[in-house]
Amino acid sequence: MPPNAPQITFGPAPLSIESVIALAERRAEPTLDTDPQWRARIDRGAAVVDGLLDREGQIYGITTGYGDSCVTAIPLSQVEALPRQLYTFHGCGLGRFLEPEAARAVLAARLQSLCQGVSGVRFALLERLQACLREDLLPRIPEEGSVGASGDLTPLSYVAAMLCGEREVLWRGEVRTTAEALAELGWEPLTLRPKEALALMNGTAVMTALACQAFNRADYLLKLATRITALNVTALRGNPNHFEARLFAAKPHPGQCRVAAWLRADLELENLPPQQRLQDRYSLRCAPHVLGVLADSIGWLRGFIEIELNSANDNPLIDPDAGDVMHGGHFYGGHIAFAMDSLKTLTANVADLLDRQLALLVDTRYNHGLPSNLSGAPAERAMINHGFKAVQIGASAWAAEALKGTMPASVFSRSTECHNQDKVSMGTIAARDALRVLELTEQVAAATLLAGLQGVHLRGDPLPAPLADMVDTLREDFAPVVEDRALDGELGLCLDRIRERYWMLYPKT
Repeated sequence: MPPNAPQITFGPAPLSIESVIALAERRAEPTLDTDPQWRARIDRGAAVVDGLLDREGQIYGITTGYGDSCVTAIPLSQVEALPRQLYTFHGCGLGRFLEPEAARAVLAARLQSLCQGVSGVRFALLERLQACLREDLLPRIPEEGSVGASGDLTPLSYVAAMLCGEREVLWRGEVRTTAEALAELGWEPLTLRPKEALALMNGTAVMTALACQAFNRADYLLKLATRITALNVTALRGNPNHFEARLFAAKPHPGQCRVAAWLRADLELENLPPQQRLQDRYSLRCAPHVLGVLADSIGWLRGFIEIELNSANDNPLIDPDAGDVMHGGHFYGGHIAFAMDSLKTLTANVADLLDRQLALLVDTRYNHGLPSNLSGAPAERAMINHGFKAVQIGASAWAAEALKGTMPASVFSRSTECHNQDKVSMGTIAARDALRVLELTEQVAAATLLAGLQGVHLRGDPLPAPLADMVDTLREDFAPVVEDRALDGELGLCLDRIRERYWMLYPKT
């Protein structure tokens, strides 16, 4: 974590997606709100649970079994043992482990949900989650095993188990047993109180954390794809008047107009001479219409994700003031599922757009005088050089896979758990899918960016100032392709730059 890192406070106030990302990337330090009334309200909820044990016959998940087993009464002598049973039998996750950034986002999302004060947990549990984020003690969470209702039970069992000193963690860059890491930190494992395992596990923290990451990447990708489009319009000597303000005033979708305005600024439309070509192909001419759908969806995507992030999404909920137990289904991740299924389609359309632009750049039938396959080889070597031919093939493969990945997960609900969970959201699968489609689309973007860079180099025309600045920055890492060379390393570096949001693109609007 950088020195003097900003603090992000968990408490009754809402968190933004950007706050979760800053914590996930170790650019900010987590703290807990110091308001004594809020802290007392948290502990009051835990006290309500303890009091209910003395007078209530049945409280779901506290004095009953879980899910379909809610008809099974748990004697008070076994109530203290029940939380460990919950996270233990859910220890069946498979697949790859979440990356450290995702694991941090999961801890942040779960902590923020518990901060709403209606989950019936002790303040000490919030303190331990915050300490794990602060010290970067991360649970090893398998990606697969959640149907998105009753929340992310199986992946979140790895959070609960970590707090209790069990399973494995990522600690100081190494996979360690949790017991060893806690011993080095001087922490005692927690013994979860009757509602606490359920409060930790019966929620949407994993899908919400992944959705925060997907949103952040998509927001940057939108701007990058716009800049790449401007570069390609220049390389192909396209007609920038397709982005004229008067034209877009006639169909004023706000995001579409914003993309067109970015393109006008990049191309310095007011200073351009008249264009000879009447109409460019759709991947250039209609770029604001393609990218504008994503731009216009960013707002509602943010709303869906941030409401989920700042919600109490476990079951049952505890009213710490009235002392009531409220049974419901807030663990259902339908909003995240729909947002991520939608984002998959929005993003894959960006992949398709950029892939089509790259196809124009390499083809002498459509690139208006650029060399075949963007080869920069001199005439005496041109016949054995192939420039970006294979890169275009690779980009087409990545785009095709991204398009294939748009099948909505939310409509594949499966009746599970003895038909108690008979309608589930599949939100976590949708979020994982969205991240995979984003990964593929970023690969297409890297390929098309380097091809556009090669195109403006070969064209040799003066560049508008915003593009000239971008090209100068790119040239620090990516030399023109004269003689054929393997480009995998440069594509990988370009991907790294994209994922770290290396290039400053457009101001926030």
